[in-house]
Amino acid sequence: MTAAQADLRIDRPSVADGAALWRIAKESRTLDLNSSYSYLLWCRDFAATSAVARAENGEPVGFVTGYVRPENPHTLLVWQVAVDGAYRGRGLAAALLDGLTARISAERPLTAVETTITPGNSASERLFASYAERHGAAVTREVLFDAGLFPDGPHDPEVLYRIGPLAF
Repeated sequence: MTAAQADLRIDRPSVADGAALWRIAKESRTLDLNSSYSYLLWCRDFAATSAVARAENGEPVGFVTGYVRPENPHTLLVWQVAVDGAYRGRGLAAALLDGLTARISAERPLTAVETTITPGNSASERLFASYAERHGAAVTREVLFDAGLFPDGPHDPEVLYRIGPLAF
């Protein structure tokens, strides 16, 4: 953790954090916003594969949500990463991602991280490219979900980024 992050604590989310995660996602203006209910469920059911950054007062100021793929138990799929606007530019997203994958790899073998990124989301592209570089891993990309698969109107394609092999 850098000096700019020293006043923050990274740990597992709890159900009580669900509303704050929903707010941070909504205010990001780049993430697909899920229902507030889904963030509550996520904090309950996927806390072990997610992380939250807390300010000194304990309030969430950033998060990464993910899950271990059932058919590939050595792969973490990162669902969303977001940081409150007041805390951006401190490397917090990278610290959250590094902290989460270190925690998971201490509990089970972790050989790959996957995420999807829409074309033009350069912040996410930089985050995951730098993660791969820090961990000496390759990045492959392929369209996972074409734009035409989304039933709720225009949506950019979701490009799958696969980072691995990882060695912890």
